[in-house]
Amino acid sequence: MEAGYSGDEPGSRHPPARVWRDWALVGVLVPAAVLEVLLRADLPWRPVALAIGVGLVPTLLWRRTRPLLMVAIAFGTGIVASLATPGESPQPHVTVYFLLLPYALARWGEGRAVPAGLAIVAAAVVVSAFADQVPAGDGAGGFAVLVATVAVGAAFRFRARARARELEQVKLVERERLARDLHDTVAHHVSAIAIRAQAGLVTAPTRPDAAVEALRVIETEARRTLAEMRAMVRVLRQPDGADGQPARPGRGPSGEPPGRTPGPRDAASDQPPAPLPEDLAPSPGIADVERLADDDRAGPPVEVRVAGELGRVAPPVAAAIYRLAQESVTNARRHARGATRIEVDVTADETAVRLRVRDDGHAGAAQPAPAGGYGLLGMRERAHLLGGTFEAGPVQDSGRGWAVTAVLPRTGPGAPA
Repeated sequence: MEAGYSGDEPGSRHPPARVWRDWALVGVLVPAAVLEVLLRADLPWRPVALAIGVGLVPTLLWRRTRPLLMVAIAFGTGIVASLATPGESPQPHVTVYFLLLPYALARWGEGRAVPAGLAIVAAAVVVSAFADQVPAGDGAGGFAVLVATVAVGAAFRFRARARARELEQVKLVERERLARDLHDTVAHHVSAIAIRAQAGLVTAPTRPDAAVEALRVIETEARRTLAEMRAMVRVLRQPDGADGQPARPGRGPSGEPPGRTPGPRDAASDQPPAPLPEDLAPSPGIADVERLADDDRAGPPVEVRVAGELGRVAPPVAAAIYRLAQESVTNARRHARGATRIEVDVTADETAVRLRVRDDGHAGAAQPAPAGGYGLLGMRERAHLLGGTFEAGPVQDSGRGWAVTAVLPRTGPGAPA
């Protein structure tokens, strides 16, 4: 039962706290234990059985946050009861709830707590089998149920960790894309500085005033470049990975480059992955959003409306608006069954740029694909990195369609207005 766990195996990063179902379970088990002790005629050592059946129910309330301690209390009490009471076991049938404790240990336990707790459980099974003279068939059946319970907990544990890694990799992809957009902006400013510096050097001997003007432009571009570089540094500061360790720059939690899912052939290949096609293309902007209406791919037509002053929107924000609109239109064309149109609205004011993409498909069908679809998570991450907000869900006013709404600060993350 201890296979698959190492001494440094991390537990769940955020074990769920007690919920109403836990209190309801306690409220059912306590009277059930009392009734069994009172009504079951063949139950020996009734005071001991009552103490075990009722007194150990509260261990379920801490089974997620303190799984090893709860296993030690419950199964340790079972060992003592088996050794102290000769003959048939005094444990009532209601103590079947003990199975929730090894499940919680396998699901949420940390490091050496898992094998240690499973050792306690195994010891309790062995002691109970010999002390209570359990028939071999019953003992084998109970042990099989216990193993199956632990296996289910371990399966859910590793499934949750795998999903956490996938979600973290999606976030890393968005950071990489946003950093690329910010890099393009910085490169543009640096190029402008270089050109102005060259022009100033050429004109300085004959036109000192032109050289001074060039210096003013260089100062302005340098300030913008510094602000963009600071923003890029903030974006590239990775949070802890899914396993609690800092993520390596440029790599996903599994060691693969962001945006690339590990496959069976990757283990035998030492060659770096080919760059994505979009890596070779310049960053799009808000002006490119109107091209979505000209896309002749299959699906409902796209109507694009752009309004407001968009001339001084920060390039990373403009690129993000385009990518959010493009991803939203793609999702609508794939999943909005019965849709006859897709509306894309981009508006800007003095502080923010707002994007709204809406379709008129059936509300029950206009949702992203549930399997493997992390598009909404990626879009939300990009908006968050830029200091904005993102919402997606069924349209409330008409009861038909799906809407995506994003609001981004027009100056970008920390850029000057």
